[in-house]
Amino acid sequence: MERDGSAADRSLGSVKVASDREGLELAVVEARAALALDEVPVGAIVVIDGLLVARGHNRTRTDCDPTAHAEVLALRRAAAVVGAQRLVGATVYTTVEPCFMCAGALSHARVARVVWSVRDPKFGGVISLGNVLTDPRMNHCCQTAEGECADEVRALLRGFFEDKRRKARESTNTPDLS
Repeated sequence: MERDGSAADRSLGSVKVASDREGLELAVVEARAALALDEVPVGAIVVIDGLLVARGHNRTRTDCDPTAHAEVLALRRAAAVVGAQRLVGATVYTTVEPCFMCAGALSHARVARVVWSVRDPKFGGVISLGNVLTDPRMNHCCQTAEGECADEVRALLRGFFEDKRRKARESTNTPDLS
C-alpha cells in the first residue's frame, strides 16, 4: 500500500463509520491533508461493512499525476486492502461530486453507494454535467447522496481558490524594480 504520510495509513479497518455525516467528516480530514500540500482540498474514504478501509486526498500536483484524485487514490488503496478490483458493497464518501474520470472508476469498482458534500458545476460527472453513476445504460449503477458537511467543504474550496487568485494578482502586480 502506498504511504504518503497522511492519516490514510493509520487505523484502517478499526474505524467504524455509522452515518453519512461521520463518513464525510473523515473525508473532510483528508481534504484538509490535501490543502496542507497546496492541492485542491478534496478528500475521500472507502467504507465496507461499516469499517473504514481506505482514505485518499488529491495529490495531482504533488505526484505530477493528473489522475491522482482523492477518489481514485482511495479506490486503489481499498482494492489493495481487499485484494480485489471490485469493491462490491462499498460506500465511498468524498467531499466533492466526482468528476467523469472518478465516476468511471467508481463504476468499474462496482461500489454500491457514493456520497458527497457539494456539487461540482464545472466538472461533476454524477449530477452536475452527467449521470455516470445512475445512467440506466451503464452496466453498473449505484446509489448516490449529497449534502452533509457542505458548508465546511464549500468554505475549504472557496478559501483555497481565493488564495490562489490573490497570489496570482499579487505576482502580476509586483513592480519591476530593476
